[in-house]
Amino acid sequence: MSAIPKHRRPRRRAGRVLAVAAGLATVGAMAVALPAGAGQDHGNGKDGGDGKDGRGAKSRTVDVQLLSFNDFHGNLQPPAGSSGQVTEKQADGTEKKIDAGGVEYLATSLRTARKAHPYSVTAAAGDLIGASPLLSGLFHDEPTVEAMNKLDLDVTGVGNHEFDEGATELARMQNGGCHPKDGCFEKDKRGKGKKFKGADYPYLAANVTSEKTGKPILKPYWVWKHKGVKVGFIGVTLEGTPDIVSAEGVKGLKFHDEIETVNKYAKILDKQGVKSIVTLIHEGGVPKSQTYNYDCDSPGAGDGISGPITTIAKGITPKVDALVTGHTHNAYVCTIPDPAGKPRMVTSASSFGKLYTDTTLTYDRRTKDIVRTSVRSANHVVSREQAKAPDMTSLIGRWDKLAAPVANKPVGYISGDIPGRGAGVPESPLGDLISDAQLAHAKSVDPEADLALMNPGGIRSDIVFKASGGEGDGVVTYGEAFTVQPFSNTVNLVDLTGAQLVAGLKQQVSGGNEASPKILQVSEGLTYTLDMTKTGADRVVADSIKLNGKAIDPAATYRVAMNSFLAGGGDGFGELGKGTKPLVGSDDLKAFSDYMSANSSADKPIAPPKADRITVVK
Repeated sequence: MSAIPKHRRPRRRAGRVLAVAAGLATVGAMAVALPAGAGQDHGNGKDGGDGKDGRGAKSRTVDVQLLSFNDFHGNLQPPAGSSGQVTEKQADGTEKKIDAGGVEYLATSLRTARKAHPYSVTAAAGDLIGASPLLSGLFHDEPTVEAMNKLDLDVTGVGNHEFDEGATELARMQNGGCHPKDGCFEKDKRGKGKKFKGADYPYLAANVTSEKTGKPILKPYWVWKHKGVKVGFIGVTLEGTPDIVSAEGVKGLKFHDEIETVNKYAKILDKQGVKSIVTLIHEGGVPKSQTYNYDCDSPGAGDGISGPITTIAKGITPKVDALVTGHTHNAYVCTIPDPAGKPRMVTSASSFGKLYTDTTLTYDRRTKDIVRTSVRSANHVVSREQAKAPDMTSLIGRWDKLAAPVANKPVGYISGDIPGRGAGVPESPLGDLISDAQLAHAKSVDPEADLALMNPGGIRSDIVFKASGGEGDGVVTYGEAFTVQPFSNTVNLVDLTGAQLVAGLKQQVSGGNEASPKILQVSEGLTYTLDMTKTGADRVVADSIKLNGKAIDPAATYRVAMNSFLAGGGDGFGELGKGTKPLVGSDDLKAFSDYMSANSSADKPIAPPKADRITVVK
């Protein structure tokens, strides 16, 4: 089952040294500061970009530029609404929202950042594909893999969403070939199906093994080599991937402990003489600030971040020199001490290609290791004020032409922005709308349906009033609806007792969800209080839970609608997976589109819901 890349492009950055005035590289109208000393002749035994020091002798150390990003999720076009913005802290303490992202701009940013850096490697930390907008998702993410090839991505770890369509489809992403059911999406010059080439870069999955063979389903590690410099990369996804991916997507696979796996392969690399090691790990943390440029090491190293990655970072062997992380869609650059107490860089570049991280790793040719005290790193905005990369514009146009007949079909009308993924609050207006749509669909299947629940992670974007193309303001297209709900889950109906329903709601803030709550979106009529001043399950005030004004009866039976992911106990909602008398309806995207079409028109658009069903006490 091993998926090994069949093809490799020639290395393309060797010897590329460009003059840089005053340490700045210009991107459109922006000036981007390069890491200190980049491309300069130090005259002190350090490589100035040509492999030699200022005296013409081969230098002992060389700066390796590591460019990284994570959680791209097929966002080839700039993400809409708040999903396409980053928050920047200003010098006076105020905050500024900046429009960012889109592969045309990401390509320009990375290509500009590489200038004057002959030792440059680009890596990613998973979820490049999956949960993608229609432009990529409609074609099983082939457009995104093609874009990553053009970006000159060198290596990536896998994330949980790389398994959305299963291990066999992930192997196709690596090795190429046309889709087994949908075939080839494009035609060659002879009018025949144009075969998908697959990824030029290796996908690494060190902690994902086949149940049958016990071996990794993909390469566990990869070594970047250039002019005698070697840097090893180990890729892992979070051990809890089976809890957040459909059972079919992880069928036949085992997911192992992140720390144990990384430590195992770090030893193997070390024995091979590879002393400089970077881990690409699809697990992350929660920063104290949502500004991408906040000081994560204030007041002390790593004090500005919490969450799973802090424990993992403290357990990974000191043989690893840096961690590129993801999954939580947050931005941070932190130094978290390794088990030996030495500072080690841990980074994440938000999501959707809105940021990239530029890390300088000083490589010692004698020890073959990274000089840890010299590591520098910073996140940079992928601004839309810079020039677009023409080859990416061409790629988008080519695939957009194929998608247009489906994507541009209107499905509904709105009178204002309806925030979802970017709402930043426990209950979002779009969450309410989706829950109402699922309840309406459930009632059409079974009139006895009482309520609907929606997992927040299944809402992938906002719906914005401003036109994204030629459809006009306030028009919601099928493509926009697809971006919000791209998973092809079905709307399922089950019976739950009142006691089970209450227990399910408490699982939002307890067990595996206690550290990072997952607040379910609820349909109209279900109300309750969420007291965040308390801890664990007590945050859900049980006697406040009401349906249409009446308290939930623990002994009564309620007919509950939810997507197939939740009905399977996904996201830590094991209690919801205990429902009886299951009934399967249509897919959730159809339910949402049908609801929009039935309840809105150009003259009577849907207004943004008030999002007042859950009372939050802080």
